[in-house]
Amino acid sequence: MKLTRTGMAFMLAASTLLAFTETAAAFTRAVEPTRGASNVTQVVQRKQVDEKFQRRVVRLTTNEAPGTIIIDTNNKFLYFVESNNRATRYGVGVGREGFGWSGVVTIGRKQEWPEWRPPKEMIAREARKGHILPTVQKGGEDNPLGARAMYLYKGGRDTIFRIHGTNQPWTIGLNMSSGCIRMMNKDVEHLYARAQIGAKVIVIGPGNKQGNVAFEDRGIDILRTIFGG
Repeated sequence: MKLTRTGMAFMLAASTLLAFTETAAAFTRAVEPTRGASNVTQVVQRKQVDEKFQRRVVRLTTNEAPGTIIIDTNNKFLYFVESNNRATRYGVGVGREGFGWSGVVTIGRKQEWPEWRPPKEMIAREARKGHILPTVQKGGEDNPLGARAMYLYKGGRDTIFRIHGTNQPWTIGLNMSSGCIRMMNKDVEHLYARAQIGAKVIVIGPGNKQGNVAFEDRGIDILRTIFGG
């Protein structure tokens, strides 16, 4: 009987060790770096981007010209208007409470792997919280602007707002930024390659400064999403 108990104890210990090992391995796989768009090393997060914010081709009814960008900050979608009543729709992250905005602007310039130069107001605001921000951060994997940035201008002047990538993809679909429009790196690269300098950008948000904008998202264009074209 003593041997039987010893054997059972050994088997229980072995089983516990095996379960622990498997759990540890699973945890390691969950947090180990993975290679994403533009070879950006990202840590896999427990919170995944909601499926509805994945890039899709949709049927969009609008009077806006092809090449126009419409950003619906309420629903967290950015539309790149195509021809033939369609658009590419991307999920985005937008300004948190008090930092939302609206208006009609243009893409003034574009930059791959942009430097991040936080505004003085942001530096001061974060310093009061005990967070010290750099005056400038070179472009790269850890840069908050991600792989690409499109700088939004109005009347020929920089608004300080951008459409850019992010090293925090889990923030897509949330109100997290200081007013900039965040995209997953793979999506901002896709948009960057198509959007032209001078393109019209309509930001629908607080204050309704964008005026009347006629558009209707009629849902996913399944065939074009699958096969392209």
